[in-house]
Amino acid sequence: MIKMPLRLKALVLFEMSCLKISARNVLKGKVKGIVHGSVNSEISVELAGGTEIVSIITKTSAEQLKLTKGKDVYAVIKATSVMIATD
Repeated sequence: MIKMPLRLKALVLFEMSCLKISARNVLKGKVKGIVHGSVNSEISVELAGGTEIVSIITKTSAEQLKLTKGKDVYAVIKATSVMIATD
């Protein structure tokens, strides 16, 4: 299992029942964990193969999405740049 805790500023979580979106980086996963703060919530999403990504969203958004552990969600990543580094 590979864990990749990515903290992305432009990561959106949503339910995709009949919603169509132009974003190309849409990853299906399950909510693995939720940590609520006073204003924001940290949502851990486990993707197929065990990769984990983390999104910080408003607590209000987490409540409106009715996020619970084990719920199927889609992570939508909007990135304007990707950096690569080596040792």
